[in-house]
Amino acid sequence: MLKRAKALFLGLMTSVISLPLSGTLGAEEATWNLNMPRGVTEVSQAAYDIHMIMMWICTVIGVLVFGFMFYVMFAHRKSRGVKAANFHENLTVEILWTIVPALILIVMAVPATTALLKVYDTENPDIDIKVTGYQWKWQYEYIGEDIKFMSELRTSQDEQYGREPKGEHYLREVTQPLVIPTNKKVRFLITGNDVIHSWWVPDFAVKRDAIPGLFTAAWAKTDQPGTYVGACTELCGKDHSRMPVVVEVKEEADYEAWLAGKKEEAVLYKSTIGKQWTNQELMAKGEAVYSVSCAGCHQSEGQGIAGIFPSLIGSSIVTGPVEGHIGILINGVAGSAMQSFADQLSEVDLAAVIHYKRNSWGNDMDDIVQPLDILNYKQSQ
Repeated sequence: MLKRAKALFLGLMTSVISLPLSGTLGAEEATWNLNMPRGVTEVSQAAYDIHMIMMWICTVIGVLVFGFMFYVMFAHRKSRGVKAANFHENLTVEILWTIVPALILIVMAVPATTALLKVYDTENPDIDIKVTGYQWKWQYEYIGEDIKFMSELRTSQDEQYGREPKGEHYLREVTQPLVIPTNKKVRFLITGNDVIHSWWVPDFAVKRDAIPGLFTAAWAKTDQPGTYVGACTELCGKDHSRMPVVVEVKEEADYEAWLAGKKEEAVLYKSTIGKQWTNQELMAKGEAVYSVSCAGCHQSEGQGIAGIFPSLIGSSIVTGPVEGHIGILINGVAGSAMQSFADQLSEVDLAAVIHYKRNSWGNDMDDIVQPLDILNYKQSQ
């Protein structure tokens, strides 16, 4: 038992000593990383620096205090014939152990205050992005650019339920990542739509609660392109673990090209609202939308989860009047997990997924729901 404990201790010490002091990790080192990441933004690096300063101050204090204590116990032990001194109160010592800690705290307060001021300095951003948490996805809106989209988990239901092997990016991939440019100050205005969520990107040192009815702000600026992954860190329901945050940082030229592409998509989308979609087009698009936005609750074959989420097979809503079916998705159901999708899915996506549900799994309603039907319903509200 003693040998095993010794081997475990030595292995742990070897791993700790071999950790990189900078906090950066290779793939083989990730398992044993005990330090916080340095990150890629000004905020994350300020947080890392103050963390390291405090750690070294505490380390030095610990070494001095325990070193002195062990020395005293060794040099003045009874076995060496030393007799214990009999005294109490020493004005000099009391002044020292009051003034020295106070000076240490003042020294620590200076860099800590500087770092906090930087963390909360959200003024004068180059870009504003509204981040809204939903169960269980994120919506990103680029203020002033007329761009808004949902970012949802892309991992398939088959992977999640073990029907096929898990992919490389299991539960860490999304339909559309948030995209920001390098060398620009990006301010995130974070809120929630239903329950409290929390938007967290470790490499940005950004973690803010997404609270319905309240906006919290954070910011990031980096010169390092790449893909950075985070998560919701507030327990927000059954699929809390299935709402990752993925941020893609692009060079400024690439970002501008992406932005132009998103604007073209918006123009193209508006032109498709009045289009008469065929049954095949609606079924194909509806299946894709359903797999991402609906299957998590109602399951891949519409069977639902008994006692929790109703089956869509033969459902009175799905097989009832089209207007009632549209109304459920637009307005949601108060007091239930069925939320409103009016601001989450486009008119095209809503029409397609409703059409798909009404003509799948034996429902066979043989009607066609067009995007114009959704738009007309919204305008009638």
